Amino acid sequence: MRFLLVIVCLLVAAPSMAHQLKSSVTTVLFNKRTSNIELMHRFYLHDTEHAVGKLFEGKVDIISNKVDQQRFAKYVESHVALKTLSGETLKLNSVGAQVDGKFFWVYQEAAIPKGIKGIKMSNGALRDLWPSQVNMVNVEGKGKIKTLNFSQDDTWLEARFEQN
Repeated sequence: MRFLLVIVCLLVAAPSMAHQLKSSVTTVLFNKRTSNIELMHRFYLHDTEHAVGKLFEGKVDIISNKVDQQRFAKYVESHVALKTLSGETLKLNSVGAQVDGKFFWVYQEAAIPKGIKGIKMSNGALRDLWPSQVNMVNVEGKGKIKTLNFSQDDTWLEARFEQN
């Protein structure tokens, strides 16, 4: 009987595991050692596969095709921006992208401006495809971790740093 219950639970849970999660997590790390702001965008691979199917024409393979991986990374990069609180755009440079287990990662970086007191950020990756997409951003390395949640109509959010 217990075995049958386990099987039924697995069958009920299986369809939910195949659904898109429509969420991503980005870490914005102020790395004092490198003097860079490092952005690490993590997407569920399942969501990424669905996205590239909608974004790009023809047969795409995000798992093993490096060209398709770069195309998706460029898409993400075109939907992310950083500014200082005064509105100065921070130039984000591409560092790379990779598949790692059930995740797809996109990496960017920018030089840390002197005397920065906070950032304004835009993160619209996949939100043009799925309005329910939520992009959570953790800002680390400048005091307490700040969390920004991009959902619904959010375009620019800001994190202010404590002054010592």
